[in-house]
Amino acid sequence: GYSDKITVDERFVLRIPETLDPAAAAPLLCAGITTYSPLRHWKIGAGHTVGIIGLGGLGHMGIKFAHALGAHVVMITTSPEKGYDAQKLGADEVLLSTDKEAMQAAQNRFDFLLNTIPVGHDVDPYMALLKRDGTMVIVGAVEALTQVNGIPFIFRRRSMAGSLIGGLPETQEMLDFCGEHHITCDIETIEIKDVNTAYDRTVKGDVKYRFVIDMASLKQEAA
Repeated sequence: GYSDKITVDERFVLRIPETLDPAAAAPLLCAGITTYSPLRHWKIGAGHTVGIIGLGGLGHMGIKFAHALGAHVVMITTSPEKGYDAQKLGADEVLLSTDKEAMQAAQNRFDFLLNTIPVGHDVDPYMALLKRDGTMVIVGAVEALTQVNGIPFIFRRRSMAGSLIGGLPETQEMLDFCGEHHITCDIETIEIKDVNTAYDRTVKGDVKYRFVIDMASLKQEAA
């Protein structure tokens, strides 16, 4: 990722559409395909109600893709402030997961949930939001889920699954889709000298929604 030049087999080369800003397209190869792949695998489109759980690097892309695919998109978050951002990104509604009455009213409503929460958490309140045969896909958790009960699965034949990234053909499909719909990641470009500050801000959650290093600044530092 920090190379000036690379020799690679052409089978492993992806084409970035000319309509996309290269800096804003770079995170598509991570956050983009991570969220696009499950939406395509579960054939999300018009007529589906989709919940995106968590608004960050993954969640903001999930909103953009689900919206572009024609779904009715609901941002599920603990933060009212993030709800405002979500609507600017294409969410049709915002559901506060801290509002017990709203969560109760939303039970059995969703066809699909994309869960981008990066830490361990109780999934039961989210599973209850799914319709019969609905699926929640985990793409963010890097810690153990703190609670998973069987009842939400059994009573309405719900499913929970996981997804990582995608292969080269699907990644190229995603890039072409982004080119057609003018979708990129929301980024903040930084110079290499600011990478430690950017790391600290990432830990604090102070980024909307990806940092991208301007590699020209690396050459300037070396000079």
